[in-house]
Amino acid sequence: MDNIQATEQITVHDEHGQARDYEVEALFDMNEHWYALLRSEDDMILMRVVNDGDEQYLEGIEDPDEAAAILDAYELAVEAEPPHDHNG
Repeated sequence: MDNIQATEQITVHDEHGQARDYEVEALFDMNEHWYALLRSEDDMILMRVVNDGDEQYLEGIEDPDEAAAILDAYELAVEAEPPHDHNG
């Protein structure tokens, strides 16, 4: 996966066609799928990264239980990761 990058600014259109700008907070793989955690000034959403040949796009996760389970697992993984030493 090499198209969408963390910290990239992207525009997402909701189900009503409204465009909203988000920053890619994190990209991670889980259960053989890639996910993007997107953050705006007042919202955070989780989307699945889909590769279709040379194209890459994001799709919403319609099952709230699936999205919650993925976010819970992501948060556990982040908490378990040792802190990074930025001093050297």
